[in-house]
Amino acid sequence: MSFSAGDRCGPYEIVAKLGQGGMGEVFRARDSRLGRDVAIKVLPESLSSDPGRLARFEQEARATGLLNHPNILSVFDVGETASGAPYMVCELLEGDTLRERLARGPLAATRVLDYAIQIARGLAAAHQRNVIHRDLKPENLLITPDHRVKILDFGLAKLVGQVIDADAPTQVLAGHTTPGTVLGTVGYMSPEQVRGSEADLRSDIFSFGALLVEMQTGVRAFLANSAVETMNAILNHEACGLETMPDGFARIAARCLEKNPDERFQSAQDVAFAIESLGSASSMRPGTLSSSDLRVSKRAIALASLAVLATAVLAVLILRTREGAVVGKARSFRQLTFRLGSVTGARFAPDGQVVVYSAAWDGNPLDVFMTRRSAVESRSLGFKSAGILAVSSKEEIAISQDCSVSWGECLDGTLARASLAGGAPRQMLAHVAAAEWSPDSSALAVVRAVEGQFRLEYPQGTVVATTAGWMTSPRFSPDGTKIAFCEHPQLGNIGGSVAVVDLASRKKQILSSGWKSLSRLAWSPRADKIWVSGSQRDTGYQIYEIAVDGTVRPVLMAPGDFELFDVSRSGDALIATANARTRLVKRTIGESSGNETQLSWLDWSTAADISADGRTVLFYEFGHAAGGVPTAYVRHDDSDPVQLGPGKALALSPNAAFALVLGPAATELSILPLGAGDKRVLPKGPVRLYYTGGWFPEGNRVFFVGEGDDHRPATFVQDVGGGDPHMLGPSGVRGALVSPDGKQIAAYGFGDEILRVGLKGELDPIPGTSAGDTLMQWSADGKSLYIRTAAENSLRIVKHDLATGKRGLLTEIRPTDATGFIGFDTDGIKITADGRTCIYTYWRLIHELFLAEGLE
Repeated sequence: MSFSAGDRCGPYEIVAKLGQGGMGEVFRARDSRLGRDVAIKVLPESLSSDPGRLARFEQEARATGLLNHPNILSVFDVGETASGAPYMVCELLEGDTLRERLARGPLAATRVLDYAIQIARGLAAAHQRNVIHRDLKPENLLITPDHRVKILDFGLAKLVGQVIDADAPTQVLAGHTTPGTVLGTVGYMSPEQVRGSEADLRSDIFSFGALLVEMQTGVRAFLANSAVETMNAILNHEACGLETMPDGFARIAARCLEKNPDERFQSAQDVAFAIESLGSASSMRPGTLSSSDLRVSKRAIALASLAVLATAVLAVLILRTREGAVVGKARSFRQLTFRLGSVTGARFAPDGQVVVYSAAWDGNPLDVFMTRRSAVESRSLGFKSAGILAVSSKEEIAISQDCSVSWGECLDGTLARASLAGGAPRQMLAHVAAAEWSPDSSALAVVRAVEGQFRLEYPQGTVVATTAGWMTSPRFSPDGTKIAFCEHPQLGNIGGSVAVVDLASRKKQILSSGWKSLSRLAWSPRADKIWVSGSQRDTGYQIYEIAVDGTVRPVLMAPGDFELFDVSRSGDALIATANARTRLVKRTIGESSGNETQLSWLDWSTAADISADGRTVLFYEFGHAAGGVPTAYVRHDDSDPVQLGPGKALALSPNAAFALVLGPAATELSILPLGAGDKRVLPKGPVRLYYTGGWFPEGNRVFFVGEGDDHRPATFVQDVGGGDPHMLGPSGVRGALVSPDGKQIAAYGFGDEILRVGLKGELDPIPGTSAGDTLMQWSADGKSLYIRTAAENSLRIVKHDLATGKRGLLTEIRPTDATGFIGFDTDGIKITADGRTCIYTYWRLIHELFLAEGLE
């Protein structure tokens, strides 16, 4: 039977039908008992009589019902309709599947980190309850509007007989895997699933590796012309796309995708920990971060991938001082914007005197502004939460409404058109990445993702060019016969080529390739050359000219980074500079936000630890000033800092006389004196890689999280006077805080649950904690923990009672100046044991727009 609005299904009142699929109908319903809306999935009577379908439906209910995790769909209830059809009541979710999200365009690097960590955590929680998914794929992952990932459909797939192509799923059976039965979805199956042999939790890890490749590159790891060929690729070939991934991602994906299960990660929790390591502020450039992304790096404590990731992870804007003289000439540089914030786009109006740009000033939402060459002020056009895309010769603008903004880039939004003279915009097309008016203003060329592939359309709906990766900055030649654009072979990667497509022949020509970074472009005034911002050597931005024969000539090279927005007919250019920095702040808890002290020293200062009396702060620098190599510093009583030496600072000794420091290659743990004395390197023993660590209260021992030959993170204890470290507790438990009496360590467990670990390795779960909690400090009396809970754009710290599990809000902090605020570095937040003083780190990005007149 089917339901209509107002019908009842058990105690639930049907509100509306949400959808229908091969395994039943889904309805929105109201649970009047608890006053909430839910989703009800009903297996139709026609399928209820099918034992296989019924068993699979019951398996989903049982498997999902066993689990309680923020990254897994929650099941509230089960029952039968009056006609005997089974139904399942779940939480009501809104959002898109990961497949739908990937089809709209590339994911930012830290969005990949965010989603990957959440998926791995959800799998870890399922594996803890002996539940194996066996059909992990983008269609079974839902992304909510606040970027929460939910794993769906445990135990569900389609029948073997329905496999017709490389995308079609195969059978998943209830209960245990039967040898000889093919399980999973072709393209995401593990080798053991392809063979029909016994599949354990490591099969899900293989499928996760295929997902990681696809999220990072936009290319499916295993995809051929038929299901049989795809299965053969899974058994015998390496995954596609690994060679184009940043080394840190590639290393993890490759290990997940080992053909032999014994050579993969042995638990999803280990996978999550390895990926969190990539999210460390020390191993990411700020161009990869956004305010919502930063929340995922709270346990990103490893430097294992620092050297490779610092050069391979995607970057958008990195400022550093370049040595050497200015190359290129201009009659003058005229500053056009003077407020503080980020600029996302800028274009000349037809007369060349008016400039239209979009920016988020003074902590306010994105807006579209207009100014003149000689003006010092700008006027808002009233298009809130919109970014400028293009200006036509008839003074009509194309804007991106409700666009996603990440570090000064409008990534995705609804295309709308409006007049510069005023009036409300008219929406045209959703999920547009870029757009450009034709020279005669008759139509728009648009870039958008359709069915997972980026394409350039002109006019809308007519495809003139496609790419396996993604494309940006489409610009018509002055005569309207060609469109130039930046082509990036890998989704999200800022490197790539400059391409031109001839509109008559639809032939695409690559003018220049091998760019390490590549941003916006524009045709030069002579119409036979293209100006572009980028670099062929690093991830910075300078201005270059590319001729039709591929010859590259520098136009503007000077200290700082310059990103090109537009070029006028007279040869003037709109360019933007940027300044990305961290801010290190000390604050007294319970007092007004005005009682804060700025402790930032160089460009990227990140908090590491604070002494018990709040007077000594340990931190590290890792930006250009430090040469990209983490360098430890200490600051006493707000005086000028003292450099301790190379390495990522981890923790102060209890007497604030020494610092525990992680070596630049993460293969060495050392102790540096804050005063006179020599560096001491601790014996490694069985440890091959270090992550994070701290001190015992007596000051003669340290603990740390490290990795031995089994490649699994574990907690170790070591005397600072000598001797090898010894492991405390089982592998997979990661220590974070030592209790004041030194008798136990608060740690993250196998599924990210929070535990107490005794000195003999005994484990004791801490009631009332959840997987979203971040351990910050043990209270001075040993009765509570200070924990940071998940919050958007704020620091929310609670005091958690260990005996009762109850917690109370200690403080919630927002930056006193939100101008250019990007987000908190959650690896750089510390608090004293008395709960009175904390230090925190946040990212800030400032743009300035300039007019370069007469640029040659």
